[in-house]
Amino acid sequence: MMPELRPIPRSPWRLRIGKWAYTSQRYMEWMFGGVKFARLKSEHSLPHQAMTHKTPLLRKLSNTDLWLQHNKIINLSVAIPRLDGLVLRPGETFSYWRLLGKPTRLKGYVDGMILFCGEVRTGIAGGLCQLSNLIYWLTLHTELTVTERHRHSYDVFPDASRTQPFGSGATCSYNYRDLRIANHTSVIYQLRLCLDGEYLCGSWYAAEPSRYRYEVKERDHAITSEPWGGYVRHNLLYRDVYALDGEWLREEEITENHSLMMYSPLLHETSST
Repeated sequence: MMPELRPIPRSPWRLRIGKWAYTSQRYMEWMFGGVKFARLKSEHSLPHQAMTHKTPLLRKLSNTDLWLQHNKIINLSVAIPRLDGLVLRPGETFSYWRLLGKPTRLKGYVDGMILFCGEVRTGIAGGLCQLSNLIYWLTLHTELTVTERHRHSYDVFPDASRTQPFGSGATCSYNYRDLRIANHTSVIYQLRLCLDGEYLCGSWYAAEPSRYRYEVKERDHAITSEPWGGYVRHNLLYRDVYALDGEWLREEEITENHSLMMYSPLLHETSST
């Protein structure tokens, strides 16, 4: 049975108190939680590429100013050096925010596009979700284990040139909405990231060749009309696991997604005359 979702209005003071509580709890967990976080970096890539992918830096998005996307590129260029080359050894955990730290103007971040309660706004370090989305997608195609990921609560834009299944990203908000990846294998992994002028590029490298090949898919995609008048989008992500010779081995469930739609699902394509 699909959950019933609806926007929940919060007063400004409630939002501030809630954020303070969540961030404080995360700071305490960083200090006393007993998690072995990855910190070591290396300029030299490991020998075997486990997965690589790239996403365009500029997209055609309705009702958004292009300068916000250019500022996003600035923010990505500030964040990437803090993550590029990270070595994830067996028993360690990658934490997106533990490595990036709090994004501030002093570090070089600028205003970019952020999503807040389904609204497009401007805010410091806006656009970093593209980086967490990419790392999450890369990880789904490896033997690494995602131990914390937060889905996007709102589906803000229609599927314009979408190449990945809906809900295959990971939203981020300092510091309580983190992306965490644990290395439960016996193999050392390394994250490499860069900007090439047109794309955000990322790869997981490993000390040993990959044993499997993965295909991420969706099923049970649905859009439901809710009693309160809005629409909610749902799907289930899973992956097929193959041996390197192409033999199908098993199916693994990844996650469920349920997102409030901020556009009409009944849009019709208009033809020019």
